[in-house]
Amino acid sequence: MNCQTSAHIGQREPSLSIEHYENFPVASWLCPPALRPAVIALYHFARTADDLADEGDAATAVRVQALRDYRADLNALAAGRAPSARWKAVFAPLARELHRLDATLLHDLLDAFEQDLAPPRYRDRDHLLDYCRRSANPIGRLLLGLYGVGDTASLRRSDAICSALQLINFWQDFSRDGPRSRLYVPQADLDRHGVSAEAVLACQDGPAARALIRDLCDWARTLMQEGAPLALSLPGRAGWELRLVVQGGLLILDKIAARGHDSLVHRPKIEALDLPRLTWRALTMRARS
Repeated sequence: MNCQTSAHIGQREPSLSIEHYENFPVASWLCPPALRPAVIALYHFARTADDLADEGDAATAVRVQALRDYRADLNALAAGRAPSARWKAVFAPLARELHRLDATLLHDLLDAFEQDLAPPRYRDRDHLLDYCRRSANPIGRLLLGLYGVGDTASLRRSDAICSALQLINFWQDFSRDGPRSRLYVPQADLDRHGVSAEAVLACQDGPAARALIRDLCDWARTLMQEGAPLALSLPGRAGWELRLVVQGGLLILDKIAARGHDSLVHRPKIEALDLPRLTWRALTMRARS
């Protein structure tokens, strides 16, 4: 959840700009007009909570209280009561769309934001995936719900895509997470490659670190490929949107691989020049045999 904003908690409320870095498709031209209000309301809810947890220089105790207050406003809304006026620009639009959204999934997102305030050292991959279950997977499930999709296979594939995107974001953002003392590499993977947590946090490049990142990227790629058939099964705009999301994640992994898995010292990103390549991949995407 590494995004950018100029907001400082305690100085003013987070901006509702939708120009933050995200793997979140926000009311793009592919999104049906009837769904855009709900997608935008969902985005602003998640974006603001992320800002409360992540941005500015407020003390941890201030952030904790802000997220508690934010959750209280969500509970008030779900119970049919008026929330506080503090985040009116978030909760007023959300109130109009909440009947279309699963509030349990919104609470899962807040759980993940709260965990970011005191992130644990993850024991193994299952432990990290439990974080992804709350930090990333709810977005996919909420969007599928808006499209009226809720079968077991689709939800499982959505979870795989969203968890893969979260993992890719981690392997892309070592240089951002390290200075914040945030480590998302499971201890079991560190031990297997003989790399210390301190070395990753200090972004110390080397053969063992690159082998570790290669292994982590292979894990994320496998998850993405498990979920990718969902993009081919969803009809119309939803399917094309998801194809671009899937291929965007895979392209980041390709960029990491192209540089020899040096993402401890070089942060890859998708540029405007990549758009033709990304579009072609989405157009020619096929199911794996």
